[in-house]
Amino acid sequence: MKAVYIEQPGGPEALVYGERPKPEPAAGEALVKVAYSGVNFIDTYHRGGLYKLPLPAIIGSEGAGTVESVGEGVTNFKPGDRVAYAMARGSYAEYHAVPAVQLVKVPDAVGLDTAAAAMLQGMTAHYLTHSTFKLDQGHTALVHAAAGGTGRLIVQMARMAGARVIATVGSEAKAKLTLEDGSSAAILYNSQDWVAEVKRLTGGVDVVYDGVGQATFLKGLDCLKPLGTMVTFGQSSGANAPFDPLLLSAKGSLYLTRPTLATYIAKRADLEWRASDLFNWIASGKLKIRIDKAYPLAEAAQAQKDLEARKTTGKLILEIGSYGV
Repeated sequence: MKAVYIEQPGGPEALVYGERPKPEPAAGEALVKVAYSGVNFIDTYHRGGLYKLPLPAIIGSEGAGTVESVGEGVTNFKPGDRVAYAMARGSYAEYHAVPAVQLVKVPDAVGLDTAAAAMLQGMTAHYLTHSTFKLDQGHTALVHAAAGGTGRLIVQMARMAGARVIATVGSEAKAKLTLEDGSSAAILYNSQDWVAEVKRLTGGVDVVYDGVGQATFLKGLDCLKPLGTMVTFGQSSGANAPFDPLLLSAKGSLYLTRPTLATYIAKRADLEWRASDLFNWIASGKLKIRIDKAYPLAEAAQAQKDLEARKTTGKLILEIGSYGV
């Protein structure tokens, strides 16, 4: 089968497009004929060696397609089922043997391209806004990179919950997008003193959702009101530097958490809850999944380059097939 894999960590040039053995589903697994794979920052962390993998390794942690066959003990999925998944590595490939406990069925009203685009970023936005810090009426949230794939979903879910959103973005065009998504204000972090602007607009926010990391983390602490919560869930600008926890005390007894999706979908009931909400909101039109661009599998390296350049305003996906769309 065709796949994109690495033999050694490195830049986008480390991605190899070539032949790999077609997997067979082991006990508890389903073999998925992949139609689309999502492109995410975690893929670049795997490629670059930040997250160590046994090599050679097929990249990709999110996909959607149809079940080709099932392994021993799998009774809740059958060949032909339309399915999607996240946090199972190996989706940059024509076939992927996925643990059945990580699969969810995709309703007919949702396309497989949309499902692949929604799973990782959508469930991330869901746990951030519904569990890590449960947003409600009266809350104010600061969302960094609010016009990116995850940011746009956080903004929409925050507005559904009745919260006020202050967004930071990198351009006027992205400002327009996040305002359309429901942000109350959009701050250009490249040309404005965004900390001062957040304080002027809010006097301090209840929560900061920070997927950027090094470039925003410490300044973000200054945007929180006393007892506010810093949620650092990504590091697209680089890893956060070590800091003294006493800083949290000095800035108002702040809370700090570094969550990960895997923990929040470890229980089958939580996975089904989050995926079900996503698909229902998508089908009803409450949640818009915006696919910025679809690339052929062979152009996975270019997709990752575009993602890392932070020039995108939605989800990037790889089109591997159109099975059952």
